[in-house]
Amino acid sequence: MIIACPACSTRYVVPDSAIGIDGRTVRCAKCKHSWFQEGPDAERIAAAAAVPVPAAAPAPAPPPSTSPKPAAGAPDPAAKPGFTYDDTASEPPLREGPDFDETAPPFGEVQDDLPPPPAAEESDGPSRFDHAPPFRPRRNITKLWTWAAAIFAAIALGTIAAVNTVGLPEWVPVSRPLFGAAQPDLELSFPVEQQERRTLPNGTEFFGARIIVANTARESRPIPPILIVLRDQRERQVYSWVVQPPQSTLAPGEELTINEAVTDVPKSAVFADIGWAPR
Repeated sequence: MIIACPACSTRYVVPDSAIGIDGRTVRCAKCKHSWFQEGPDAERIAAAAAVPVPAAAPAPAPPPSTSPKPAAGAPDPAAKPGFTYDDTASEPPLREGPDFDETAPPFGEVQDDLPPPPAAEESDGPSRFDHAPPFRPRRNITKLWTWAAAIFAAIALGTIAAVNTVGLPEWVPVSRPLFGAAQPDLELSFPVEQQERRTLPNGTEFFGARIIVANTARESRPIPPILIVLRDQRERQVYSWVVQPPQSTLAPGEELTINEAVTDVPKSAVFADIGWAPR
């Protein structure tokens, strides 16, 4: 197809496939003007492609002319009256092809008719295109376990210290020793023949006993409190009380006799047991 520049009228011969059916933007190689060139007719392209092109036959040689050539400036007798041919007139030269502008034409020619691009929507939250680190820091499992072990050890040591200082609370379901730790240098005797159990005239139960404490060491020893426990026939504890010694220490080889008596003891109490009171 032949296209012409609308600015300088320069014509170009280009193949139909270069323009396409939908047309395209082209630019003149001479004046650099850009315009949108409509595409060729689709039916004409299909018809031109369907018609086979016959092979060109060789042209016969013209017979030699016997008529004399007319003189210069004389009219041609074969020419029809009223028509003259100007062999000197020439059409604008055809060039190989225009420069195709692959870029978009300047504003004001084609893009002025296009709608403006949509405005970006603003969101309150962070955009997923914002800069962020490629990964999160990895957790150190060994460090976490080390911290957990240190905290557990601190709690365990505090619990042990509290139990040794204060003792276990009453609500803890563990078996506790009835008597305290033995005193190797102090001998504690509770003669059965010196224990007395009777009912008073007013009906109350009376229990009396004699306790002997001896120091067998070569040094003075402190005397801890003494615990007396009464039991029934099934050896169950039914009554108990703590006896405070009248003096706090015993000299080496010294003995201390303590006479203790209580009333309102249970009638079921038949046995008595003695030992050092727990701390």
